[in-house]
Amino acid sequence: MNNNSVNEGKTAAILSYLWWVGLIIAFIMNQSKRNYFTSFHIRQSIGLSIVLFVISIFTKYGVPVFGSILFLGWFVLWVIGILGAIKGEEKEVPFLGEKFQEWFRNI
Repeated sequence: MNNNSVNEGKTAAILSYLWWVGLIIAFIMNQSKRNYFTSFHIRQSIGLSIVLFVISIFTKYGVPVFGSILFLGWFVLWVIGILGAIKGEEKEVPFLGEKFQEWFRNI
């Protein structure tokens, strides 16, 4: 991927990691130009959002202490994702990043 593509899509890629509102804004920003770098990070962010939703359900109806440990793990994955966007890297989050790219490849 060329450096120009990264620079054009960096803002939306970073924005995609900022809660679900940022994800929606980044998705809308990327609709007209379809920047690959931005799409990569949007897919990662969607996957992380779904994982967070599952963790929150597990925490509410399961074992809260275990849910807190899972949340801490999710937070580490989120930091890895947003740092990759800031640095201009296509770095998948560990464990599930490859699956996120596969599952959401149409985005």
